[in-house]
Amino acid sequence: MSSLIRSFSLLFFVAPALCALSWNATPFNPSAMPLAVRSPYLSAWLTQGQGTALNAAWPTFWTGSILGWAGYIKVDGITYNFLGDPVVPGAQKAVQKSSENSSQPHKVYSPVEPNDLVNQSIPLSYLALEVASNDNNAHSVQVYTDISAEWISGDDTLTANWTTTVGDIITHQVQLVNQTTFGEVADHIQQGSAYYSTQGLSGTTYQSGEDIILRAQFINNSKLLNTQDSEFRAVSDRWPVFAFAVDLGNVLDTSQPVVFSVGHIRDPAIEYIVANGATQLRSSYFRTRFSSVGDAISAFLNDYGGALTRAQSFDANVAKDASKIAEDYASIVALAIRQGMASVEITTSKDSTGNFNASDALVFMKEISSDGNVNTVDVIFPAWPLFLYTNPAIGKGLLLPIFEYQATGQYPNEWCVHDLGAHYPQALGHNDGQDLNMPVEESGNMLIMTLSYTQQTNDTSLLTTYYDLLDQWTQFLIADSLTPADQPSTDDFAGSLANQTNLAIKGIIGIKAMSELAALAGDTAKSANYSTIAATYVREFQQLANSSDDKHLTLAYGNDSSWGLTYNLYADKLLNTAVFPESVFNMQTNWYNSVTNDYGLPLDTRHTYTLSGWEIWTAAFVTSSSLRDSLISLVRKYASDGQGSQPFGDWYDATTGAVINTFKARPVVGAHLALLALSPGDVLGPGTGSNSTSSASTSPVLHILPPAVYKPHQWRPDEYCRPIPGGLY
Repeated sequence: MSSLIRSFSLLFFVAPALCALSWNATPFNPSAMPLAVRSPYLSAWLTQGQGTALNAAWPTFWTGSILGWAGYIKVDGITYNFLGDPVVPGAQKAVQKSSENSSQPHKVYSPVEPNDLVNQSIPLSYLALEVASNDNNAHSVQVYTDISAEWISGDDTLTANWTTTVGDIITHQVQLVNQTTFGEVADHIQQGSAYYSTQGLSGTTYQSGEDIILRAQFINNSKLLNTQDSEFRAVSDRWPVFAFAVDLGNVLDTSQPVVFSVGHIRDPAIEYIVANGATQLRSSYFRTRFSSVGDAISAFLNDYGGALTRAQSFDANVAKDASKIAEDYASIVALAIRQGMASVEITTSKDSTGNFNASDALVFMKEISSDGNVNTVDVIFPAWPLFLYTNPAIGKGLLLPIFEYQATGQYPNEWCVHDLGAHYPQALGHNDGQDLNMPVEESGNMLIMTLSYTQQTNDTSLLTTYYDLLDQWTQFLIADSLTPADQPSTDDFAGSLANQTNLAIKGIIGIKAMSELAALAGDTAKSANYSTIAATYVREFQQLANSSDDKHLTLAYGNDSSWGLTYNLYADKLLNTAVFPESVFNMQTNWYNSVTNDYGLPLDTRHTYTLSGWEIWTAAFVTSSSLRDSLISLVRKYASDGQGSQPFGDWYDATTGAVINTFKARPVVGAHLALLALSPGDVLGPGTGSNSTSSASTSPVLHILPPAVYKPHQWRPDEYCRPIPGGLY
């Protein structure tokens, strides 16, 4: 008898004894396998390292804290453990035979549905089990699974309570007794409920209670008691779990899947600053379609077949597009998509009648594993290719809160704000102007993303509504981007630096982006002026940034021995602005060919570490297909080398491949889709960059702030002017 665990794409065979842990991994064993990864607070992983079977360890939250999730299958009276690592007498281990990780693994678990904002906003994941005989004989089969109260808090000493609702759908709901709205402990939200559900089919039983008691009940009796534990207690006090058992009867051919859903849902989801210091409570966008959590769970479970079909289609399109670019590229993209999507939450507000407003879809991103900020502009920016490729409407939803907030005039600085709040999920802005100071970085990012969105969708609403704000940021870039003041870039962990070459590139492309936006707005005079400024800056930039032997761009002006990844050149290709001459791309390509290490290109000459996303951005603009493919393969080599055991981290040592475990599960892995986000003509070699899954029109995102609310800042002409080295002005 074999058990195909469809939700995890892990193939198990039940056997009389535990064999050595070895299996076929497709395409490779990642450092952590995403199990239920759907939102910043529904994030369950199986840590891997050199290889950990699904039943050799407990799933963990992205931080590494345990999430109890157990599974057993009983065949002809013999019980095998297939999920989690419970220690209960009477069961033996199933033997894992294979695993698969793809953008939508072989059979769906955490579906990625970017073209349906409602579906994508439901923070639920599937566990679907199928069994089939492998000896042509019928066998008696029962399955069991449970989750623990560890899913609701980062502090296991806190008290939980729970209920079980029985009907067409059976749902266990568990939550903290004392909740903190918008509060976190160890990055776990302290608000809302965990839900574990299944269809109330014949042969299904349920129970809540102490972990070892419920698991022993199934092992000894093949079913549960349909009872509820009424002794509410701390998460770690006799470990309350919430279980289901299903009797499949005598099975010969492949059974119909037994489907469970697991999730974490809260309301309100986001606190968002609006005009005059007021705040707005926002809910998950699925509430525009479903009047209750129960309705959403029921629809989700009943839609498993449809979700599976859509997942297979999505996965096929991604694999096709990525494989055309390079052989190793599809596996990197597959590892990145779910992690990137799980960092965002699509939200809505209520209209004047008290109904949820389907035309108001704002998207919020948690800066996972670094600062925990809300909608950090320089975190959205590297992740941007993911949204351009899958559905630009989600990208627009991420930009809108930044535009709306700054257009209220509450942010006092002339440049773009760094983020919308220091602590997710509270987007409370920075009315004191004391956010992390990255003025060139964030202003350039917003201009580049706005133009790329507009180009891809022909939707000019961002441009027309926030034209003055975009222009304000451009004027700042004119003052400060050719010779950037001492400031951090997005790679702030590497330190602040004056006259950063890569930062200047971003600022210049940002100015050119505004030239294109002005042209779209019909402002031909401003378009011509900004285009001339960008072209002039490029000529002067080459004198400042080229090494004295003209072999490479320096890291900072005047330091001939320095160099770095000039990944911001990617934006010139993405926007098709051609502001930098091809000679710059050729020069950088030749240089990078000569300095590649065993695991990739260092971020810059100050360190041996690198960021995998920026390497893929670099691969997307180099003029050599062999270097492009080499960079892709080196990132894959790092991702598959078994040195890590955490959700995919983008920061690692380019010499040794050792992961720097400060970064994990971050949304910036969306950067790995950089080649897919390019238009067909910009992809080297056989790639087409077809964007076959993109569709802005299928998911309306309409959230327009009246232009009258915008309050332009008053400029002092000399406010940001500094002498340019070399006396150019």
